[in-house]
Amino acid sequence: MSLVVLRPGTLTTLQDRGRYGWRALGVGAAGAMDEISLRLANALVGNDDDAVALELTWSGPRLRFERDTLVAICGAACDARVDGVAVAGWRPVRIEAGSELDCGVLRDGARACLAIAGGFAVERVLGSGATDLNASIGALDGRALRAGDRLAWNAPRIPLHARRWSLDPQPWFDAHADAPIRLIAGSHAGQLDAASSAALHAATFHVHADSNRVGIRLEGPTLALAAPLEAVSEPVARGTVQLPPAGRPIVLMAEHPTTGGYPRIGQVAAVDLPRIAQRRPGDPVRFRPIGLDEAQSRYLARERALERLIHSMTQRLADD
Repeated sequence: MSLVVLRPGTLTTLQDRGRYGWRALGVGAAGAMDEISLRLANALVGNDDDAVALELTWSGPRLRFERDTLVAICGAACDARVDGVAVAGWRPVRIEAGSELDCGVLRDGARACLAIAGGFAVERVLGSGATDLNASIGALDGRALRAGDRLAWNAPRIPLHARRWSLDPQPWFDAHADAPIRLIAGSHAGQLDAASSAALHAATFHVHADSNRVGIRLEGPTLALAAPLEAVSEPVARGTVQLPPAGRPIVLMAEHPTTGGYPRIGQVAAVDLPRIAQRRPGDPVRFRPIGLDEAQSRYLARERALERLIHSMTQRLADD
């Protein structure tokens, strides 16, 4: 069972939830930038939520399928068409052998995930199929899709007939780019000068065009420390907000290094990581302070709601 990549899209990679447990050895997690879209797309086609799927950035690929299958696209909206006929996201879509899926340009967000029934069959590296472009490891030897690539997938676990129902993107996908991103104070937040400390939570930053899977660079007011800081490299995480010498914050993302020496002025709450992953160049970013306890509570509440939804979809697919 395979498909042929006719056009790769701007940046299309194979991703799962990431390569965890190896950061002590200097190997980062990688994985999907918007994990919620990955998990829900997988659930819509009967996969485990960690199955390997395609992550689309800015524009999607054109693919020709050699076997019947089901796919689902979650995340940013795209002008997806099967043999020229428009198909909706956030639902299972049947594709017949010989058909072509053209995902088109993404709207109202930066990324989408395309899952296929059974999940893509890739060689796992350190337990994960996630592509790490920086380290050149993972699926396709750690590179993005190219025209002419052939991708295989595993046997599906559900019947491949069409379904008429779909999933409401809300509250799982936030298309409102002006909503604040909740920020936990970092270990060096108290080292900012008074003006910078106020600006961090009051000013509007914008996503820089040089942002990528390593980090989202922000343009806006220049932030500064009250006094020089001699910091040693320490562990960092997805969502850590670093302040380089130029004074423009960077939000570390999926392919972040395992350690960093820049001051850590904040940590994006885990519940908001999928939201900031969807910001496009030029989109506004405003931070709102949140305490650690509240951030953990909101994350756990979201996980409980997401697990209930995935369980109900699994039951519905089994009954269809």
